Amino acid sequence: MSTEDPRERVGTTQAAEEKQLEAALRPKALEDFVGQRTVRAQLSLVLESAKLRQQAADHVLLSGPPGLGKTTLAMIVASEMSAPLRITSGPAIQHAGDLAAILSSLAEGEVLFVDEIHRMSRPAEEMLYMAMEDFRVDIIVGKGAGATSIPLELPAFTLVGATTRAGLLPGPLRDRFGFTAHLEYYSPDELERVLRRSAGMLDVAVTDAGFTEIATRSRGTPRIANRLLRRVRDWALVHGVQQVDRDAASEALNTYEVDIRGLDRLDRAVLEALCTTFRGGPVGLSTLAVIVGEETETVETVAEPYLVREGLLARTPRGRVATEAAFKHLGLTPPEDTRTENHTPDTDPLWEER
Repeated sequence: MSTEDPRERVGTTQAAEEKQLEAALRPKALEDFVGQRTVRAQLSLVLESAKLRQQAADHVLLSGPPGLGKTTLAMIVASEMSAPLRITSGPAIQHAGDLAAILSSLAEGEVLFVDEIHRMSRPAEEMLYMAMEDFRVDIIVGKGAGATSIPLELPAFTLVGATTRAGLLPGPLRDRFGFTAHLEYYSPDELERVLRRSAGMLDVAVTDAGFTEIATRSRGTPRIANRLLRRVRDWALVHGVQQVDRDAASEALNTYEVDIRGLDRLDRAVLEALCTTFRGGPVGLSTLAVIVGEETETVETVAEPYLVREGLLARTPRGRVATEAAFKHLGLTPPEDTRTENHTPDTDPLWEER
């Protein structure tokens, strides 16, 4: 008799369905990819030239914040080149042997996509230098004085690397990419185009005003826009709404605690702690994380980048500080001494340098 919890089976099924849905929403061709006009034009030239030369395309490095389409572009590169796609990630390649096993099994012209490539181990990175440049790796057999190097020729392949932190890539690796591109956040108009395409595939009716409402709360990120659209669809189905207008979209997103500027529960918790508990700051990151009940890394990597980009929070050498816009967004009046200057590392127990 099976001891599997039915709830676990349902959760696994839902996760698989979400992945299948996300895959279905990804554009398959470069002409269907919305936004990133400059990157699309440049990448199109790289791929068309490779096809005319009947050679593998140059290696491609894609950088930028999460959710902007790096994985989708890697899949499009393979599709446009009519080549198979191999997908792995930097954290999965911890030894040079791991990379050698992947490289030695590639077919001619195959596209190898390495997500979060900056998290590869150093020995694997050094092996990748020769593989990218000369399509060859040296396999070391044995140890000590009896060790021998066996050269292994590789078929021509295209490496597509994706990273959210391009600054962590070593220079020699970055220089070996023939084409590098940085993906920017999307404008509301571009997000509306993404949403219109996705709504057609999800078979959900949304008015122009409804699309605008969802787009403005999507933080400039297509992945978030598609996720919010699915949640709005769920809300509409449950409430029997045939067509999602601005009011319906607003009510649905408010249910999921996404406000008019795209701030979620964690974002508002950070701002409320800064503005109410600490009168605008400055306050150390660790102290702030304790107050909102989250890990330090979560606050720093999930909440802070968007709050800083929106001008609601500032990072200073003395800690995090809420801006006047943050107080206004929360409906509070900023104190005259929001950025008190008499705090010092010696007298302020909440100060910490990070």
